[in-house]
Amino acid sequence: MNEIVRDLVHIVVMLMIPLLIAGGLVWEERKLLAVWQDRHGPNRVGPFGLFQVLADTVKLLFKEDWIPPFADRPVFVLSPAIIVSTVLASFTVIPLAPGFAVQDLNIGLLFFLAMSSLGVYSVALAGWSSRSKYPLLGGLRAAAQMLGYEVFMGLSLVGVVMMAGTFDLGGIVEAQRGLWYVGPQFVGFAGFLVAGLAETRRIPFDLPEAESELVAGYHSEYSGMKFGLFFIGEYLGITLISALITVLFFGGWLGPVLPPALWFLIKTLFFIALFILIRGSLPRVRYDQLMALGWKVMLPLGLINLMVTAAIILAKGY
Repeated sequence: MNEIVRDLVHIVVMLMIPLLIAGGLVWEERKLLAVWQDRHGPNRVGPFGLFQVLADTVKLLFKEDWIPPFADRPVFVLSPAIIVSTVLASFTVIPLAPGFAVQDLNIGLLFFLAMSSLGVYSVALAGWSSRSKYPLLGGLRAAAQMLGYEVFMGLSLVGVVMMAGTFDLGGIVEAQRGLWYVGPQFVGFAGFLVAGLAETRRIPFDLPEAESELVAGYHSEYSGMKFGLFFIGEYLGITLISALITVLFFGGWLGPVLPPALWFLIKTLFFIALFILIRGSLPRVRYDQLMALGWKVMLPLGLINLMVTAAIILAKGY
């Protein structure tokens, strides 16, 4: 019975924390970008504009939940749920603290990569099911973008796996007690950060929505809470990638004095802020530039990093 209660607590915590952070990011992103760009953010709805999240939620709930008559209705309705469910499923293998994870899989990293690959179906199916020109182009861009970043995303993590000797995310954190992997695996960290930006479809890689070219891209025909699910899915994705960067390259919960879970949260929030500031700093790249970056720059760097890491490990006799 104690194990059942413990598992239920883990499930509730690991589902509620990402959802709460995703909701808070609506406010945090607006305020942080406002500071970054020397302007005012939300400051009217509640103290410091904190009730802006509530106002946005109410607005989405009361908006007309319209489905185009020409759309493929079942797929159109299902698509927004896919992105949220795949990201939340990935959180089940994230270790918040020693022994604190919904499921301690020995192939946790592979599970994340599988879920991230499935997430693109949400965007592609949303574009296709809308049966409209701009959403279809956005869905096609998302599928092609995945081919551009998914390969070097996996390669950027192989060096970490080789050094830790495991795919278990908790084991990878424990292996960093002497040295965080951001040092010896800086190339892998840079590659995963770029891939994470592309994975979450954030500026400078927001090509599937690209409002100046595709109106709103894959979710142009969505409204109400279906659009809200895409919105939540994006913020959940940012939180997930930030948490994984923390686990894989910055020692996860490791740190002095403070409780392990608090260290994990501080590091994750730092990278969430970095994602937001990148959005406010860089312009959108062209489609061909993303493909060139993935296949001509990041992929060769990932292969070189893999070979150098393997050579060093062999030389040290690990």
